[in-house]
Amino acid sequence: MDEATRAVEATLFASEKPMTVTDIKLYVGENVDIRAALNNLQNDYSGRGIVLVNAGDRWHFQTAHDLSHLLRRERAELRKLSRAGMETLAIIAYHEPVSRAEIEAIRGVQVAKGTLDVLMEAGWVRPAGRREVPGRPLIYATTAEFLTHFGLESRKELPGLDDLKAAGLLDPVDLALERMEMEAEEELPLQSELNEDGAQENDDQPADSLENAAESA
Repeated sequence: MDEATRAVEATLFASEKPMTVTDIKLYVGENVDIRAALNNLQNDYSGRGIVLVNAGDRWHFQTAHDLSHLLRRERAELRKLSRAGMETLAIIAYHEPVSRAEIEAIRGVQVAKGTLDVLMEAGWVRPAGRREVPGRPLIYATTAEFLTHFGLESRKELPGLDDLKAAGLLDPVDLALERMEMEAEEELPLQSELNEDGAQENDDQPADSLENAAESA
């Protein structure tokens, strides 16, 4: 291993958080080909107990996924996100940058201020400026920590709707509602045909029959 690669390796090992190429350059110097050194390290650590991971163009060493169960220890877990928090995080991840009003339009309900605060405290969501429209609302986007936490290299790796269904990650209630909506749409043409047939039968009924029916009434 050449000296440049060793220097990059040492820098990443000593860092407490993932580093960008720019971060690494501050330690190893401008003359080092950081990308080449990172590729060398990634290949060298492939298949080992520790691997070099790139998430959101930030690099860090971590335990290989197939060995993580060996290092688990019981610890206090952070409070789980509420359903509103998960929905808000998903909307931001798939539609970023997005404003509070846009999140509410997609969810169909108001977003509590505390929901966004929790996501920002977790380090998964950040303010991303203001929308250049009247009122200049604040807009939100996900962070590099979000990608790291969920093991994503970029937002392009976010699963699609079909993937979520296949993995069983969609709420059964949501799936049931979706199925009911599809069934309702299928019944509309049939109901229209029945109404048209009934109207046609009334039109074809003789006039004297209608008069007799009126007299009987």
